[in-house]
Amino acid sequence: MVIRNLAVFLFFLIFFKVALSSFGYGVSISITRLERAGPALHGDSQKSCSTCSLYDAALTTKAPKPNVWAPISPEDNAAVWNWLHDPAQGLNLTLPQHAKINDNQINWIDTLHLNKSDVISFLDGSGPKPKSYARVIIYEGGKAEPVAQEYMVGPLPVDSDTKIEKLDYIYNGGMGGAVPYNARGVDAARRLALDDILAPTMADIADITSAVFSGAKYYGFNDNRSTITMNFGTPISLDGTEAHINAVFHFPGPALYLLPIDFYVMIDWTGTDTSLWSVKGFVTKERFFPSAKELRAAFEAGELEQDFQQRKDYDWALVKYQPELGERPLESRAAPQSTEIGGKRYKVDDEEKYVEYMGWSFYISHTRTLGLMFYDIRFRGERILYELSMQEAASQYGGFQPKAASTVFHDASFSLGSDVFPLVEGFDCPFGSTFWNMTFHEGNRTVVHPRAICLFEQDPGHPLSRHRAAERTSVESGAWGFENLGVVKNAELNVRFIATVGNYDYIFNYAFGLDGSLEISVRASGYLMSSPYYQDQGRFGPRVQQATQGSLHDHVITFKADFDILNSTNSLQRSELKAVPQTQPWFAKMGTFEQLELDSSVVKEEQQLNWAPNHEVMYTVVNSKATNAWGEKRGYRIIPGKSNIHLSTMKSPWSRHNMAFAKSHFAVTHQHDTEPFANSVHNANLPWKPQQDFLKFFDDENIDEEDLVVWFNLGMHHFTRAEDIPVTLFSEAVSSITFAPQNFFDRAQDGDLKNRRWIVPNDAANTLLFENYGVVLPKCHIDLNEPASEMQKIYITEP
Repeated sequence: MVIRNLAVFLFFLIFFKVALSSFGYGVSISITRLERAGPALHGDSQKSCSTCSLYDAALTTKAPKPNVWAPISPEDNAAVWNWLHDPAQGLNLTLPQHAKINDNQINWIDTLHLNKSDVISFLDGSGPKPKSYARVIIYEGGKAEPVAQEYMVGPLPVDSDTKIEKLDYIYNGGMGGAVPYNARGVDAARRLALDDILAPTMADIADITSAVFSGAKYYGFNDNRSTITMNFGTPISLDGTEAHINAVFHFPGPALYLLPIDFYVMIDWTGTDTSLWSVKGFVTKERFFPSAKELRAAFEAGELEQDFQQRKDYDWALVKYQPELGERPLESRAAPQSTEIGGKRYKVDDEEKYVEYMGWSFYISHTRTLGLMFYDIRFRGERILYELSMQEAASQYGGFQPKAASTVFHDASFSLGSDVFPLVEGFDCPFGSTFWNMTFHEGNRTVVHPRAICLFEQDPGHPLSRHRAAERTSVESGAWGFENLGVVKNAELNVRFIATVGNYDYIFNYAFGLDGSLEISVRASGYLMSSPYYQDQGRFGPRVQQATQGSLHDHVITFKADFDILNSTNSLQRSELKAVPQTQPWFAKMGTFEQLELDSSVVKEEQQLNWAPNHEVMYTVVNSKATNAWGEKRGYRIIPGKSNIHLSTMKSPWSRHNMAFAKSHFAVTHQHDTEPFANSVHNANLPWKPQQDFLKFFDDENIDEEDLVVWFNLGMHHFTRAEDIPVTLFSEAVSSITFAPQNFFDRAQDGDLKNRRWIVPNDAANTLLFENYGVVLPKCHIDLNEPASEMQKIYITEP
């Protein structure tokens, strides 16, 4: 309020001067320049140089231990691939480029997670380094009862001790790592096989679709005569005993997600014999037609005429400047930039993907399904988290048509971690960021996405701490108005990647604060997964384009936080603010009145939890056997931020049992090596009989002074709007959470920071004395490189 009033005062003072000048009166305003005076102050406030280089590499450090969580190497991937294809293994594998749906083929190879129990003894003691294994999914279509089976292959590197074992122990759904073949993902062989039934079906009604939908025809995925493309949602099975698909069509182009036509084909594609597949019906004009015969009869009767014709052009929907919208004043100037003007203040071990920053240290790994994963996160040398990782990015839609009504996406099943693409410096991340490549394995080759992960320090836009101590005497004209003023510069190290999964771009950002806090945030942009527009379907979303409805949906992004506050013996403390009626003898005349009290307890058993109304409950992971100087339990609290939601639909058939992890704000369980993931990559297609049933994690197990895992959700209820066109804006589609010290220290973690100002008035000399603690301000020219010239092509390394 003081700053605001001062600004108002200066505004009116300047306005008064201008007004008087216009009437011929001269008014002078003098502002005393801040000066350095007195022997207590040292150093210069500015550092002169010709150019501040933002592109100097970060300082290097050496990780205290090897990164045991690191992805398997390209050499190991190729060796595993060759070993599995060796006839000696008896797997009867066909190369993917030649495979049909009834063949055995490798779907993908990735890195198998490590058991925490094997890692801790290595990290904290003299235990052996855990051995590395590959995680492999094989589509076994050649079996009498085909399955998609997960395996673990190792130890690596491949040698005489290497063996293959079924990866069953991490799943609790009763099927181990073997998923019914109907519930597997859609690979190239399965997608091409779909055209065995879809292409002739659509060809037989091409005259209808062309007449009704402005020339729309579909003859097949790779047929040049096709003028529309086909899309579909998941799940494509409910329990693995059957397989179905609700095909929807779009006009092609980069913005195809905004150009759906009102035509759906519902297909049963159970099993591997395509001759047994069948068309279950067609949907258009909010009507279901069991066969092409009924559809044609309605067409010939003139009953299929569309109220709104979908446009085919898409230039208006591209994320580029649209001249017809005009130009804002001064927008031709370069926008503000966040720069590490004093040089990088973090250190990295590029080989081990290890980072140190202002007391923080952590390792980074990556998988093709989950993206970045953080391990052994410490602050001031003490472990806070053993693991922090994204578990699933799910979305569930609503609508009155086959696609939106039945669609629930699990983006990890689409290998979200392989969709982490090169970043645009200065836009996706600040100029001068440190960039790392992202690699994953595709077949026997390794794909490299250059500069796909960025690290940078930035000013969050507000001080870390501040106080202005006012004078004890009344303020007089010409006085400074305070006895002292202290303000501490804020900063945070960010680790960021952007995953583009089909239509949507997700920014995953992890911000490590100077005060020991860690903020996790997710932002969403990209094209809506839209639906055809009908005037009477406003309850499912607004009209956003000529013939397009923005389908309502939820985004729920689930994370795993394996807390180890000092060690693995932790508790979850629940502290509730309560307005309690009471009396106090010194307020006798008040009688009984409300007063805030804190009611603290410990959560004794595993459970799913929701944030309290008005955020009146605080949850803190504490180490009950460790206290600070004041006798308080040391811990880290969990602070909900923006848009902390859970899934809206609790009983939907398309997310019945496979999304329990998304149906509460957060949950706490006992850590087990057999429960490393909240979900499975095949769960999207098993809503009635999940391979991984998150609810089974909760078996009334004691969690007081035990090894705890917190599973939490970020996300957004997407109330779609016209402003989602052409793409959703990052500025509003955002969700966050923060972990922050709660009595973990004896005082705030800002006293040892030198990037601050301590200012004291010298009224006698009419000057201000200030201390910069030896941190001088750079004064130099900054040269920025064109980001487009820094981008590199994706490349593949051959074995």
